[in-house]
Amino acid sequence: MELEFNVILAFGLALFVIITILKTARIVPQRSNFVIERLGKFSRTLDSGFHLLVPFIDKVAYQHTLKEEVIDVDRQACVTKDNIQVGINGVMYIQVIDAHKASYGINDYRYAASQLAQTTMRSVIGQTDLDKTFEERTKINEEVVKALDEAAAPWGIKVLRYEISDIELPASIKDALEQQMRAERERRAAIAKSEGERQSMINVSEGQKQEVINMSEAEKQKQINEAEGRAKEIELIANATADGLQKIALAIKEEGGHEAMNLRIAEQYIKEFGNLAKTNNTMIIPAELANIGGAVAGLNSILQAKATK
Repeated sequence: MELEFNVILAFGLALFVIITILKTARIVPQRSNFVIERLGKFSRTLDSGFHLLVPFIDKVAYQHTLKEEVIDVDRQACVTKDNIQVGINGVMYIQVIDAHKASYGINDYRYAASQLAQTTMRSVIGQTDLDKTFEERTKINEEVVKALDEAAAPWGIKVLRYEISDIELPASIKDALEQQMRAERERRAAIAKSEGERQSMINVSEGQKQEVINMSEAEKQKQINEAEGRAKEIELIANATADGLQKIALAIKEEGGHEAMNLRIAEQYIKEFGNLAKTNNTMIIPAELANIGGAVAGLNSILQAKATK
């Protein structure tokens, strides 16, 4: 009987020692703070590492992580400045920066921050038109963070970011926005089409203008070429005539030249009168026609005078 009592006493003493050691030695994880109370009153805050407490006098009252925490803000009904009710979901990022204030400044800082985020969001949305709630999300988020951070400072937490994750619109507003977007797309399409037609007409007119210019330039060049061709033709004829007359003059000066010239003049004289008789019923014959020799001699004397010059 005495042996059993000794065993129970030893077991109880060992258990007491183990409990005492557990209450005395504390290991605080990295990025965490433990709040210690001594006889129910705040004593100190423990950082990460190994610490020894006074057993049965000191106790760990609160444990806080210093890591960034993500809190999902439940959907809330907000009324915009233009009296449109929308449902908004949000996500908030907070961090404990003072474990003492987070323990004694408020009962539940997570719940308090979530409720404060909802009320702040309703206030900010109430000052914003519906269209701007989509366009100015960043600005709205910044205003919410600023208001939350100022209100949460006594709680020992810092609000790092707030993001609007979803905006739910009433069905009637969705239909109206879709119609507005459809009308805007149709307007842009009509403008694009008219701009295309306008540019097409400009391109056609520019092409016609260039065509007219090209045709006028071609006509101008054609006239220049024809004029140059006629001038060249006249020049060639003149040169050929001059060469022929020069050769005739040289031939006259040679032996037998005068006789050949007289014969040629007489043949041409008779030939021309013969052609004149074929084309006319009435013909006037000069009085000197009977004296062909005299006419030829007269012409011969003219040619000689020209040749002499």
